[in-house]
Amino acid sequence: MELDLEFMRETFLLVWQGAGTTLSLTALSLFFAAPIAFCFAVLRVRGTCAGGTAARFYVSFVRGTPLILQILLLYSLLPSMVNAFVQAMGLGINVFEAVDPFWYAVFIFTANTTALLTEVFRSALLAIPRGQLEAGTASGLSEVQTYLHVIIPQALVVALPGICNVTVNLIKGTSLAFLMTVKDITAVGKISASYGYNYIEAYLDVFLVYLILCTAVQLLFAAAERRVGAFRGR
Repeated sequence: MELDLEFMRETFLLVWQGAGTTLSLTALSLFFAAPIAFCFAVLRVRGTCAGGTAARFYVSFVRGTPLILQILLLYSLLPSMVNAFVQAMGLGINVFEAVDPFWYAVFIFTANTTALLTEVFRSALLAIPRGQLEAGTASGLSEVQTYLHVIIPQALVVALPGICNVTVNLIKGTSLAFLMTVKDITAVGKISASYGYNYIEAYLDVFLVYLILCTAVQLLFAAAERRVGAFRGR
């Protein structure tokens, strides 16, 4: 078997264009998930009865079900729910045509990432001695100020490796966005391969692009960890 190298070269450039969509999905999902996840983590650490139980149930539900099933369920359910709400409001908008599937993908990946980051932040918060919070409040800071200026900076340092893992897994997980007709890296590869049935070459290109992106993210986080480690050392 011989690989069509010219096809691979052309397809690689096409697949690389889909990296913009993949990175946009990743960045937006992290942006929306991070603050929600931190609030959930605080609820779990503080042991607030109602909020902590709800957060624990949510995390268990999301982590206990495959991402592909969450996509298939929510992508089938969300448009229908939104359309029913719009029709009930008498707006007369066709949601199935008005809303870009990209935003459904952002919502679903945000929901999934929130659960994963909640556990990362919870572990980081538990690693900070409780005396830090007590010392902050004793020195005149409010509880919110203590979290903002004392607890969160330290917790983020501890959480960096976990955030890196979640980010890398999210980049790879967005490969399922093609199920929602989002033209990410995987979708572009599949479309390109279908013209000449060069699936091996196209999937090798997809493999290489994901490898490049994930390696770059890991290197960035490694550099951040070294910088933070040097700062803490001083």
